[in-house]
Amino acid sequence: MADDRVAFFWRPWLALACFVRVLFDGHYAALVQRAARGELNRVTEPPMDNRMTQPTLPDGVAPSPGREPSVEAALQLLGVLQREGRFVDFLEQDISGFEDMAVGAAARVVHEGCRRALRSRAHIVPVRQEPEGATIELEEGFDPAAIKLTGNVGAAEPKRGVLKHRGWRAESFQLPQAVGSHDATILAPAEVDL
Repeated sequence: MADDRVAFFWRPWLALACFVRVLFDGHYAALVQRAARGELNRVTEPPMDNRMTQPTLPDGVAPSPGREPSVEAALQLLGVLQREGRFVDFLEQDISGFEDMAVGAAARVVHEGCRRALRSRAHIVPVRQEPEGATIELEEGFDPAAIKLTGNVGAAEPKRGVLKHRGWRAESFQLPQAVGSHDATILAPAEVDL
């Protein structure tokens, strides 16, 4: 039986990669949400001879295209969120001993800075323009990556339902260009007061 744990060294990278993908891929975000609720079947292991080439995915999950993620771009984004909103500081801080009001006040500062950083580099728009709570009708052939169906999914065409979340789409995204020997792994330099 294989060990299901991910090594500690790889977990920060996995968390960052998931954060970025959840932020910009609504379909992936829906899968993560379903997994967090325990609604996805466990990923099954293929036979030993095919383990590395043909993993078995849960029903309804399509394999992702074969493109390598850009580690440097993800690190740049994390660095920007740290500079503007102290995002890494907030996540790395043990907040279990703080009062809810203190956590809320810190979250407000982090939210403001991260929102400013995101808006300065990305143009994010709703997937659907209707207000949440509106009854909408989906055209045949709608994009399942952009619209997640819940409830009575097997209902006949046309599909009518209540818009629970408008969704988000990144229309543009721009990271700063790395200059010279810039080390993207340094998210925030150590500060020494002399």
